[in-house]
Amino acid sequence: MKNLLGLVTLLLTGSFAATGYSAALPPAPVFELRVYTAHEGKLPELLTRFREHTCALFERHGMVNVGYWTPLDTKDGNKLYYVLQHRSRESAQASWKDFGSDPEWKTVQKASEASGPLVVGVESIFLALTDYSPAPHTLGQRPHVYELRTYTTNEGKLETLDARFRDHTVELFARHGMKNLQYWHPTDADKGAGHTLVYILAHDTREAATKSWADFQADAEWIKVRTASEVAGKILIKDGVKSVFLAPTDFSALK
Repeated sequence: MKNLLGLVTLLLTGSFAATGYSAALPPAPVFELRVYTAHEGKLPELLTRFREHTCALFERHGMVNVGYWTPLDTKDGNKLYYVLQHRSRESAQASWKDFGSDPEWKTVQKASEASGPLVVGVESIFLALTDYSPAPHTLGQRPHVYELRTYTTNEGKLETLDARFRDHTVELFARHGMKNLQYWHPTDADKGAGHTLVYILAHDTREAATKSWADFQADAEWIKVRTASEVAGKILIKDGVKSVFLAPTDFSALK
């Protein structure tokens, strides 16, 4: 009985210690993907405002500039894509509030819109890293081509998709020359939480991307993995893959 009580005490002590350790860990960062659609002909002015003012103001108010891109293909629109990192969702809310009331920002915004608004629409998606998202990739300063991909799954299939990426796909991408940057899930229901995967790849060139995808699709291991993962039904909805090729702006930290 004495030994049993000692074991219970040890287990409880370990449980409390683990709980205390977990509570002491900093919260996981929150990411925010933002897409601005510029008025016709206004994208250069929008980029100038970010280059000369907005990025620095974001940093002043606690937001980390991860990367900025514009679409490579005209079909993908007159847009600016960018990703910010926040300490938490609450921190993001406070940062945006402080940014919006910053006197310098108000002056910059007013001056830049003297001849009319620059932006016709803004989309914001808050994102959490998946457990298989790799450590930040060291890309260097040579320009790359980026690819933003969004997968929408059938009901109840996101875990299956995650398992496929975790156990196979991420490694296969790297094998075929694609650089895995980050993998996320949206955190809000109206933005796809529970059935959406968003990720960014980097390629050396657009031609390299074409070759990498062709080699990946023909890879015998990938074909086997895909077939096995879909025995119980298709993972993705019809037309459930969206891809946008992007070029980094001259002020993006990621080149």
